[in-house]
Order: sequence, then C-alpha cells, then structure tokens
Amino acid sequence: MAPTHDIILVYMSRSSNIIIPVLISIIAAGAIGYGGYRYHSLAEERDMLTSTLADTHTDLASTTNALHQLEQERASLQEQLDAEQARVGALASQVETVTNTVGVLEKLNTIDPELLKKYSRVYFLNENYMPRELAAITESYLYEPHVTKYILSDIESFLIALMNAANNAGLNLKIISAYRSFGEQAELKYSYAVTYGTGANQFSADQGYSEHQIGTAIDFTTGTTGANFNAFEDTQAYAWLKDNAHTYGFVLSYPEENAYYHFEPWHWRFVGRELAEKLHNENKYFYDLDQRLIDTYLISFFN
Repeated sequence: MAPTHDIILVYMSRSSNIIIPVLISIIAAGAIGYGGYRYHSLAEERDMLTSTLADTHTDLASTTNALHQLEQERASLQEQLDAEQARVGALASQVETVTNTVGVLEKLNTIDPELLKKYSRVYFLNENYMPRELAAITESYLYEPHVTKYILSDIESFLIALMNAANNAGLNLKIISAYRSFGEQAELKYSYAVTYGTGANQFSADQGYSEHQIGTAIDFTTGTTGANFNAFEDTQAYAWLKDNAHTYGFVLSYPEENAYYHFEPWHWRFVGRELAEKLHNENKYFYDLDQRLIDTYLISFFN
C-alpha cells in the first residue's frame, strides 16, 4: 500500500506544479482583460465628460453673453426711464410754475394796484377814484366818536388788531382822520392855504396826491393830544407805534427829513405786514424804496 500512496503524492505534486501556473496565467489574463475594459470604459467616460464640459463652457459663454446683453438693455432702459422721469419732472415743474403764475395773476387781479403807489407828489389819483369798499371805523377808536370815519374794508381787521393791542398796553390811542375823498382833500387843502398860505404845501397834500384817498392812511392821536398833531411825537403812543405798528402792517409815511413834507409822526399808512416788516428791520421808509420793488409786495398786501 505504501508505494501506491507515494505514487499518488508524486502525481499530485507534479499536477500542482502544472495547475498553479495555469491558474495564475488565467487570473493574470482576466485581470489584464478587465483592466483593459475598465481603461476603455473610463476613457469613454472621460471623453464624454470632456465633451459635456466643453458643451457646458459653450453654454456658459452663451449665457454670459446673453446676460451681458440683458445688462446693456437694462442700462439702456434705465437711461430712458431716467430721461423720461426727468422730462416728466421738468414738465410738472413747468405746469406748477404756470399754475402758480396763473394763481398769482388771478390774485393780483383782485388787488387794487393803487394801494402801494407813492402818492406824495409822485403819483396822481383822479377825482373819480374811490377804494373798492369802505368800512366805518368802530366809534370807540375815534377821537370824535360822533364823526364817522372810514377805512378800506380789507384792512379793517389789521387796524382793529393794532388798536386793541395799543389799548391793552394802556395807551389811549385814537384815530382822528382816515379816508378822505378827492373833494374832501381839496376842501382841507383850501382851508390850510387860507390860513397858512403857501406854507400849507409843507404839511398838506394837494387833492389827488394824498394817501388818505386810497383808504389805507390813518392819522393817530391820543385822548389828550387831540388835534395838536405836533405834540403827538412826545407821547407814549407814538413810541409804541414805532416799535409795534409794523407788526400790523402800518408804517410811518413821513419821517424826519423826508423829501415831501414836514415830519408827521401822526400819519401812518398800511402797506401790508411783509413790506412793513422789511422796512422796520432794515430801518428804511416806504418812500426810500424804488416803486418797482414796492410793487412786488402787492401780492402779499393782505396776507
């Protein structure tokens, strides 16, 4: 039995020497084949990815170009929009300007242009001129309550406010003269001329040249001063008017050393709050200003 077993062992030894190399060859061949397959497969995938990447680059370039064009179009549209908005804004501004101008013209059309003219030997009012509407001054404000005095109705509220403020300040401020017609001024001037001769020209206007005819001039006095006008300068009422009358739109027409008449501390004229404030703040008088400048304040006369 021993020899047979040895024969088998020898056979198996020889067989293994043959089989193992064969198996190794088979495995190696399989590995090489698989490796070749994988290489080929990966190469195809690489080519596909390369192609896809190239397509992506092409699409990206196309998209970038389209985006750039869209941005240019947007910028162009924005410029057009800005230009249109600017045009609309300019048009709106023009419309507003025209509307305001029309409003100003309409307002000016309701205001008597004579109200801010220089009447003292400069402008002339004809005998037919009368204020558009007169209002009787409250009797308690008058030095002579039994003699009715009138004023332009549109400035009545300003005068009332001034008189009430003066009375609240403890002053016995009174009104001795207000509106006078062309004929009344002629009669007054004649009476002065009879008494004072040509000297009357230094303190009394001829008919047609008086501020009283437009209904906005007031001659003030006090309960004790009365018709003694020259004494009014030394009263507390005059001092108060100098400091406060402009607040209510009234200004002193004929200060000291004016070019028209003797100093008249009693004679005040309504010119509107805005112009009165300007004159007071700049220490100027109505007749100091050029008529063209004065006329620009007509629009705010009743403000």
